[in-house]
Amino acid sequence: MAASPVEPISPKQAPLPPLPEIDPLAAPQWKTLLAIADAVIPAIQPVTKARPRLELAVPDNAYSTALSTLRELAPKGTDEVVLEAYLKESASSSPAFREAFTRIVGQYLSQQARDELRMVLNVLNTRAGSLLLTGYVTPFGDQPAHIRESIIIGWKAARLPLLRKVHRSLTLLTKQTWCKISPTIRTVLGVPRGPINMKPGESFPYDFIQVPPGVGPEMLETDIVIIGSGCGGGVCAKNLAEAGNRVIVVEKSYYWSPEHFPMTEAEGWSHLFTDAAYLATDDTSVSVITGQTWGGGGTVNWSASLQTQGYVRKEWADRGLPFFTSAEYQTSLDRVCERMGVSADHVNQNFSNRALLEGSRKLGWAHKAVPQNTGGSTHYCGHCTFGCGSCEKQGPAVSWLPDASRAGAKFMEGFDAEKVLFESRNGKQTAIGVKGIWASRDLNGGVSGPPTTKREVIIRAKRVIVSAGTMQSPLILLRSGLKNKQIGRNLYLHPVCMLGAVYPSEVRPWEGGILTSVCNEFENLDGRGHGCKLEATNMIPSSFLTFLPWNSGLDYKMSAARMKHMAGYIAICRDRDTGYVYPDPVDGRVRIAYSTSAFDKANIVAGLVGLAKIQYAAGASEIFAALPGVEPFIRSRAPSALDAEVDEAGINDLGFNEWLDALRKHGLPAPQTQFVCAHQMGTCRMGPSENGSVVGPRGKVWGTEGLYVSDASVFPSASGVNPMVTNMAISDWVSRGIAKGLRREEGARL
Repeated sequence: MAASPVEPISPKQAPLPPLPEIDPLAAPQWKTLLAIADAVIPAIQPVTKARPRLELAVPDNAYSTALSTLRELAPKGTDEVVLEAYLKESASSSPAFREAFTRIVGQYLSQQARDELRMVLNVLNTRAGSLLLTGYVTPFGDQPAHIRESIIIGWKAARLPLLRKVHRSLTLLTKQTWCKISPTIRTVLGVPRGPINMKPGESFPYDFIQVPPGVGPEMLETDIVIIGSGCGGGVCAKNLAEAGNRVIVVEKSYYWSPEHFPMTEAEGWSHLFTDAAYLATDDTSVSVITGQTWGGGGTVNWSASLQTQGYVRKEWADRGLPFFTSAEYQTSLDRVCERMGVSADHVNQNFSNRALLEGSRKLGWAHKAVPQNTGGSTHYCGHCTFGCGSCEKQGPAVSWLPDASRAGAKFMEGFDAEKVLFESRNGKQTAIGVKGIWASRDLNGGVSGPPTTKREVIIRAKRVIVSAGTMQSPLILLRSGLKNKQIGRNLYLHPVCMLGAVYPSEVRPWEGGILTSVCNEFENLDGRGHGCKLEATNMIPSSFLTFLPWNSGLDYKMSAARMKHMAGYIAICRDRDTGYVYPDPVDGRVRIAYSTSAFDKANIVAGLVGLAKIQYAAGASEIFAALPGVEPFIRSRAPSALDAEVDEAGINDLGFNEWLDALRKHGLPAPQTQFVCAHQMGTCRMGPSENGSVVGPRGKVWGTEGLYVSDASVFPSASGVNPMVTNMAISDWVSRGIAKGLRREEGARL
């Protein structure tokens, strides 16, 4: 077991941009919203001290028991004043909570979600509306704390689907926001600011193109312009620059040096993810988490580096793309893995991943260590979803883009690509460059203030590569005037549900690599490659505790305080059924039409059951699914440690199987089930002909010349594994083909 937490590092702050100039909610709406939040995360006081309208009163003996339990759970020496402050802290007691919600509502939610929220708040502000939605005539915001809490508890199982949706959405938003900004929760849990004993890495001296103030567009010229600095764009930039081409990589977001990593939870979500990770499907059932920063998803992913599996490669080859079963594709896979030092040889499994492997072993299920892109280092870090301060994780910002720079590539941050420019040549649409808006950093060299310069920029190029990711690449093509009906279709999300386990001893799950093991037993449930992989998940508080079941305010706070004894897991589904993306008709931002199908839900349930069996076999004392309405399974004979002797019945235990049956019967009902997605694929599908796809086998967009897409959006279907290596291997192939084409053109001119 690791030593007590210390303050290992002190990364630079990354201040957030200003709040919206116009308050997104009116005063009565704020009153109701904060009343809801303070019922989810209430100020808890003994009945002899509580102010009933503002604080949740609990019997004195219950309060004393809670304090005693917290005293046992918190790190030794924790001041009792901190424990009392933890119980007394409500969601809105810190001004940072309202500021965070102002950003969520005013900047990150779609117009549709914003309008729905305002509608619900307005209804709750009226006597008639309150009677309809709460059963009380008194408006929600005027109710005492215990009534507000009972109303929200009732919404969880309400007959009206709207109320179940409101319960799910607002409890999730409140829990995550509170976990991000709470001044007490990390102290109570003992979570350090960053990984213990992390050795800070060195910054690469990027020299970004700057544009002077002026009237009219600034004109730049290059051989190849690449839109996006992520896993696809980074590989393309290295290969094409090393082939002797002039390359410019443009990125909408900004570079953060390793001195800023890992960012705090409050800063990291906002700076490193699209819409601060509040991007969701139209029905809000799937939270879509996608990186938006210099280096893209490779800056915030979990180092997992799994190659495309044989059955997926065969499926893609059978769709008319024989490259995927060729030796050349394997060469590309190996080449990208070699550059990043991908290996499982140096993995030091933390408790959560050991439990997954050990439980799988005891059940005789397929399992293995997951190779990491950590350059041969033992990367024992559970924090680098907010950036890797050690630079051991070989994401694009650490490896591919510096390689490209050393070969002469140029870079431009803060460039919002509007569209690809075309001209007609020999009757064909030929890409000749990109137009966009460039926004500089602020006066202090950061992004917390307005840019000093904002100007239209046109970059003329011989080739344009769109590597903006599955969410943005199709929107760029549509804004560029392309009419292929497949653009934006065929969206795969690898939907995920979570399961947690509690162990008698401290396991400190935030320590060590995040995803270093996998169970493959359930990956092919239909005989056609669809099913679930079972993996460990990120255990930063605002990631995991967001999905901890909420039954009441006191119950949630006490459950959250046990996090050091918890291990969290995901059943990650290789989805068969698809959705699509499209631009919002109001502001043009990406919208996502996707609902997890009954077929894919059944596979996820099978995965959750498998995870539960693994945790039982590994010795968990309590197992819970992140699903409203499913009570936790509490073991009658709790082992005292991971390797403790268990009862002879094992997973055949009668009580455990009754719980599993209840889990299967409950399923994943809408709208109360919340899915999460960290992998997006397929919206610019690759195919052998224009019928049913957006790009051809070499990544070129059908019906154009000089325009390519090279990112996970070209996947013919879901990869079934973390998509980074597959994305990079395809980009290696595409970019090398582009380099050959340019050499042929140059040779023809000589």
